[in-house]
Amino acid sequence: MRIARIQTAAGPQYAVDSNGAWAHIIDPFAEALSYTGGTTAHNEATLLAPATPAVVLGIGHNRTLNDHPLPIQAWHKSVHTVAAPGDSITAVRDHGTVNAEGELAVVIGRTASNLTAGNALDHVLGYTCVNDVTNVDQNAVDERNFQGKSGVNYTPLGPWIETDLPDPERVAIDVHVNGTVKATSGTFNLPSTVVDCLVYVTAWLTLQPGDVVMTGAPATVVPIEPGDRVEISVAGIGTLSSPVA
Repeated sequence: MRIARIQTAAGPQYAVDSNGAWAHIIDPFAEALSYTGGTTAHNEATLLAPATPAVVLGIGHNRTLNDHPLPIQAWHKSVHTVAAPGDSITAVRDHGTVNAEGELAVVIGRTASNLTAGNALDHVLGYTCVNDVTNVDQNAVDERNFQGKSGVNYTPLGPWIETDLPDPERVAIDVHVNGTVKATSGTFNLPSTVVDCLVYVTAWLTLQPGDVVMTGAPATVVPIEPGDRVEISVAGIGTLSSPVA
């Protein structure tokens, strides 16, 4: 099932894909969906970021980067950087290279604390595409990832949430810039599994419905410039497209 957030005359509205239109629902996190009776045709829908997280977490896979004692470590990315499909990324200039990073994002479906390998995916509502935009040269002066990841619209999210992804550990991810493929990889190339990431994060922080965990860029890092259009395609979900201002 695909779950989107769309703009309507009454304001943002959650909706599910149904018979060529978006059928409006009240709460995507409820155990049983309740429909409002409203619909929006696909070609009339303005897609918003499919979740409104209180927490966005990125994952650093330290095992392959240095001698850090933790194989995984999470960091916070400001929710103020979340952007809708089609929103312009305002690349911070004169501070080094700006990279697009194509990743699979996990959207939490119910309160998640101290998850285990056996139950981690039971707490997931679904998955979406995310572009973890980064001023990569700032990493050398700010190991907390604040400066390099706080630009305007630096976390495009979407285009929707897919609840029926058969195996999040084996999902292909492609990055295109101006229609040309620049990176091809997938979650199967991550040094830590999606489940490992959720187990680690929830050992320290309780996540709530709508929170987002970005699972890391498996060699899907591509430099971008003003005037570019970057597309993150995740198999089984769709394509997230963003212009660079």
